[in-house]
Amino acid sequence: MKTFITNRKGQKIAVIVEEIPNAKGLAFVMHGLSGNKEQAHIQTFAKSFVDSGYTTVLFDTTNTFGESDGNYEDATATNYYEDLEDVISWSKTQSWYQEPFCLAGHSLGGLCVALYAEKHPEQIKALAPAATVVSGELSEQNKMSKGELENWKKTGWRTETSTNMPGLIKKLKWSHMEDRLKYDLLPEARKLTMPVLMIVGSEDNSTPPKHQQILFDALPGKKELHIIKGAPHTFREENHLKEIKTIFNEWIKKI
Repeated sequence: MKTFITNRKGQKIAVIVEEIPNAKGLAFVMHGLSGNKEQAHIQTFAKSFVDSGYTTVLFDTTNTFGESDGNYEDATATNYYEDLEDVISWSKTQSWYQEPFCLAGHSLGGLCVALYAEKHPEQIKALAPAATVVSGELSEQNKMSKGELENWKKTGWRTETSTNMPGLIKKLKWSHMEDRLKYDLLPEARKLTMPVLMIVGSEDNSTPPKHQQILFDALPGKKELHIIKGAPHTFREENHLKEIKTIFNEWIKKI
């Protein structure tokens, strides 16, 4: 089922609900910066939950390249997180809602689902932040060279060519980084006592394995960290997606 809901700012959010009769549970799956619910890795995460008998919710945040309102140039961690909250709040009014539920997300979506889990651990059955942003500070250190950062700050814009949509030029305001620097999963990581699955590509230059290890080491409960050999930040290759599907399927059986 596809529907459109309204967020706290009055903007339209596109939501897809794959409802399973007599579901074993509920899962929300969230894309990363500039991503959308149709991306292959997001669909792979979601299909694992659906195949395991979970009603699954996918959505496009505002300010991304999807079916929701807003402009990418205005994207922030805060607006992505607030949209996650608003989708969950709406879900609580639906007949298929269950608690505790599972959360999965990629990159900036990983940061958002983990932040939600830190704030509401009693609502969360299990958490899967894949190639997650761990903190704004680590992200700033790693994302680009000092010169590129200084140019972004000086001009107010970061411009790059999309790898997901060839020919698309993505422009992002410096205020995105200022906002991202407000967030850090590490101080409250002790609250993530639920089962946690972490996945990252060995060739990830945005949220590298060394960053994932820092968060992994701070987690107090049942946890797994899988490094996908040869994979970059965004999982696109068929063999990488198959490996991720297997990892998710096995993990969901255990939660």
